[in-house]
Amino acid sequence: VAAFALQVATYKETPKVSVSVWPPGSNIYLGECVLLQCTVESNSSFVWSYRWFRHKPHTAPTPNLRHLVSGDSYSITAVTREDAGRYWCQAERWESNITSVVLLSQPATLSVSELPPPSLTLTPSTRQIFRGERFTVQCPVSLTNSSGWMLKQFSRGGVRNRLRYTDPCSPLGDAVSADKSDRCEFTAVNGTSGLYWCEDAEGRSNAVNITVSYGTIILKTPAHPVFEGDKVVLYCQYWAGNHSKTTFFKNGAEIITSTSSSSDSVIKMTIENVAQEDEGFYKCASQDRKMESLESWLSVRPDRGNFTSTEGTAASTSGSWKWIIVSCGVVLLFLILLSVWLVCHYRS
Repeated sequence: VAAFALQVATYKETPKVSVSVWPPGSNIYLGECVLLQCTVESNSSFVWSYRWFRHKPHTAPTPNLRHLVSGDSYSITAVTREDAGRYWCQAERWESNITSVVLLSQPATLSVSELPPPSLTLTPSTRQIFRGERFTVQCPVSLTNSSGWMLKQFSRGGVRNRLRYTDPCSPLGDAVSADKSDRCEFTAVNGTSGLYWCEDAEGRSNAVNITVSYGTIILKTPAHPVFEGDKVVLYCQYWAGNHSKTTFFKNGAEIITSTSSSSDSVIKMTIENVAQEDEGFYKCASQDRKMESLESWLSVRPDRGNFTSTEGTAASTSGSWKWIIVSCGVVLLFLILLSVWLVCHYRS
């Protein structure tokens, strides 16, 4: 009986594997998009295969709709508190049928911040956009008031990854908007896909992911989380032609077929009083299913009175302060009236 043994190959150089986090830093924010990148530092041109682990080495991540593993990248859509923890990647290359090199990275630890970040504004507010369309990215006021803010973008182009900076916008391919110096305008092309965030010496904003489509159909969902009770409109947009019937799907299951009396290239699906159970991946397709959009995540949070707002203000904190101020005002008014009564009573 033939016996086979797994051997670890030895090289003059010792390759190293590491996990980088985009946007950089261990603190990530609720509702934003985050990308983990596995990189092998080696002078060789070896082709590596990758595996990802979470919480502890050699333990595969629990399946999650918002977590997407694609080779050397691990992306998280609409971060929640449950995404905190440690992440590892393993790189492996087989030299032959019985010899391989296996490298395990140090863990990347993600902490989900409870504090709301300054909020980047994306117009139109959508994660998917057709090539050739215009979109704007505006940094938060708290960052643009400082002199050192920069808009940053991380995208994957072929085998190379790019981190691009703006001063504030021109190296990304466009000039600053004429009417607002804190707003960058872009024309959607392949190079404009990726993560965007604003950064200065004090910190950064939340990050949004933009996908530029060269296909025939896209689904536009809000780029930021919505709140329970909000009215949400999803837009299924065709590149060309008129389409009177369009089918919408949630998590792969058909939910509704929308009919437009006047054939149009944009078909709407409205969710009145959106609830937590409406959260998930949505897509749309033409009636004959020959055209189908990529999936896009709709993130739903508890109502504004009980949760942290994505717009850079804590709604729950704001509400608490309002009650504190009102309570203090009532107590103060009572003390004033009591003092007046006592003075009048004493004089009498």
